[in-house]
Amino acid sequence: MMKTYLTQPNDSFAEIAKKFQIKDEFYLKTFHNLNCSNEEVIHGGIPTGTQILIPADPEYLIESSISEEDNTNEDEVDSVNGYDDETEEQTEEENPAQVAEKEKKEEQKESGSSSHDGKYFVIQKGMAMCDKGAKFPNFKVTSHQKHYWNDEKGEADYLAVTEDDLTFNPPAMPFGTCSIKNGNPCTYSPAGKWTKTYDKVKIMGKSCVTELSELMCATGGKITIFKHGQQSEIGKSNVKKADAREQHVYNPIMDFEEFQEEITGKEGEAW
Repeated sequence: MMKTYLTQPNDSFAEIAKKFQIKDEFYLKTFHNLNCSNEEVIHGGIPTGTQILIPADPEYLIESSISEEDNTNEDEVDSVNGYDDETEEQTEEENPAQVAEKEKKEEQKESGSSSHDGKYFVIQKGMAMCDKGAKFPNFKVTSHQKHYWNDEKGEADYLAVTEDDLTFNPPAMPFGTCSIKNGNPCTYSPAGKWTKTYDKVKIMGKSCVTELSELMCATGGKITIFKHGQQSEIGKSNVKKADAREQHVYNPIMDFEEFQEEITGKEGEAW
């Protein structure tokens, strides 16, 4: 899923990403370079009149949500921003937003929560991105061949990526071209191990890589996680609770009741 945008004079990836609510300008640049023809790959500035490929998949977009706290009425604006109606002065100590943020950090510290909470572990079939590159290579797990995330069959695609897994597939020029080298081939050279890993879970003494992890390239690029690689799988309980009539609306060709019986087993059988 994608759309196109015809660039105007002085356009930048940062401005276009903001315009289309893309998570990051580097997501946009690498998405364009990955999907366009070789002649349309952009390394530096964007020429006017260029058709930029814009991702339409929600995973590329900024997540926006409206909570009750966002619905602040005009009478509350000054209070939220830390202003006093009479003096119109603002001090650091009196700013409610800062106080709330400080309290939140204290709570996280006390509860032992982590910035990795709610994030996915990365597996071999996941994809990485470099802010100076143009392609998304898969991971190549070399640190072990023992632990798999969410895969009963033990397929290599589901091997857990650890801090020591510094190889990508393809191994040669994994990120295509390098903007630091003026569009010349990528000369990937890892500068140390993955950082911002999840230290609470280790495989053979090595910390696991999550969606937040980062790796620096000696050339100057910063490598982050583009896709973690895991996909949600429907379980027996989900199938059992599903409404067969509703599923028939979504997929009239499929006999969902037969599928339901096949997955969950006949009544009375053990799960």
